[in-house]
Amino acid sequence: MAKTITPKVTWVGKIDWELDTFHGDEYSTHHGSSYNAYLVRDQKTVLIDTVWKPFDEEFVSQLKKIVDLRSIDAIICNHNEIDHSGGLVELMREIPKTPIYCTANGEKILRGHYHQDWNYITVKTGDKLNIGDSDLVFIEAPMLHWPDTMFTYMTGENILFSNDGFGQHYATESLFNDLADQDELMTEALKYYANILTPFSSQVTRKIDEILALELPVDLICPSHGVIWRDHPLQIVKAYQNWAANYQENQITLVYDTMWESTRKMAEAIARGIESADPSVKVKLFNAAHADKNDIISEVFKSKAILVGSPTINGGILHSIAGLLEMMRGLKFRNKKAAAFGSYGWGGESVRQIHDALVKGGFSVVTEGIRINWVPDEDALAACETFGNEFVDKIK
Repeated sequence: MAKTITPKVTWVGKIDWELDTFHGDEYSTHHGSSYNAYLVRDQKTVLIDTVWKPFDEEFVSQLKKIVDLRSIDAIICNHNEIDHSGGLVELMREIPKTPIYCTANGEKILRGHYHQDWNYITVKTGDKLNIGDSDLVFIEAPMLHWPDTMFTYMTGENILFSNDGFGQHYATESLFNDLADQDELMTEALKYYANILTPFSSQVTRKIDEILALELPVDLICPSHGVIWRDHPLQIVKAYQNWAANYQENQITLVYDTMWESTRKMAEAIARGIESADPSVKVKLFNAAHADKNDIISEVFKSKAILVGSPTINGGILHSIAGLLEMMRGLKFRNKKAAAFGSYGWGGESVRQIHDALVKGGFSVVTEGIRINWVPDEDALAACETFGNEFVDKIK
């Protein structure tokens, strides 16, 4: 169902209440998501982005109910990942000659995805498309989070169409930020940043500074997932500035997996040591075999320090921990301290392997870690508490 944003702009996207994973199963979507597309009607009619492929026929069918497709003068593709461009093939069957505005990298990606010789018009920062009383101004934003990404700013209406920037995987019929559950909204916004945009934080900072320097009035920020920011829209921009600046809270997170509970007992003892050394610090524990990996990443993002633990198995570490360490390496966290721990029967290689993986992931590892043979007894648990206590001193 189409929804009016302003007299000139209509939301024509799709709310996906049933989505529970995204990017294959790489991203959990506890609150669903939306694929936001926008129809802009001035003297010219312009469609900004489409929807994910599974909803392409529904999208085109619904679009026909509110506009004669032949009256669409241009299509803007701010970013060409499948969840934004997936409706193009179905749409272009109807209006094959309609120009598609995108970056040069955008054209390459669209050709690579769909192998179609459409009417591409490539644009760069500062280029404009006049549509009557308003201009659509293009702002390249490469690696936020693909090389083709750009934003589109609509003069007169003062709208920034930001695609993946400032978005969240969050389904809501209310559509606007002031009508959403604020705790859910900001949790999902941070999760989106932590799991997707963290590696590109320097680009985020530069692009925001560039846009703010233009002193463009912004009344609405319309991303391609989640809510439209209309109430104090720059609040999400300020949040991004904060998150991009090596973000951390007064939190220490312990992530572990365990075979016969020995590593779990170590984690809990280390946590007791941390809490006794600094009652002000927030301590969180996650069993990686049971907790959602993206939620764990969000907590790592918020933490000033982490501890990662695994028993040794076949000369290595449990796969849930190996997978998380690889995720952390790719996300390129900065300004965070860390240490390793684990139990073992013989060999005991896990602590060294976790230590090395943390170093490769950009963490400042402050100790060689602690390992306990077999099931920890009272003395071993006391040693773990002491380790937690000393860890607090080492990260000051």
